[in-house]
Amino acid sequence: MQPLFDLEAPKKPTNLSLNSDLLRKCKDLKINLSATLEQALSDKLAKLNSEKWANENKNAIQAYNHFVDEHGCFGDEFREF
Repeated sequence: MQPLFDLEAPKKPTNLSLNSDLLRKCKDLKINLSATLEQALSDKLAKLNSEKWANENKNAIQAYNHFVDEHGCFGDEFREF
């Protein structure tokens, strides 16, 4: 599967505003803020891209599902489950 973004792109310093209590508790637990935020943003990007793809392909998915409802799925006669 192709990555959603360039994994080799250089890091860029960024200023953020965070809840001070949340930040303190994360630092106390030695949570790597950069890695955690990067993973959260990557997960969010994947979710939004998936939703966008599903929306863009909604008509084709509905047409396929309708076809399968009417005609079955290729290979149904060979299923053993």
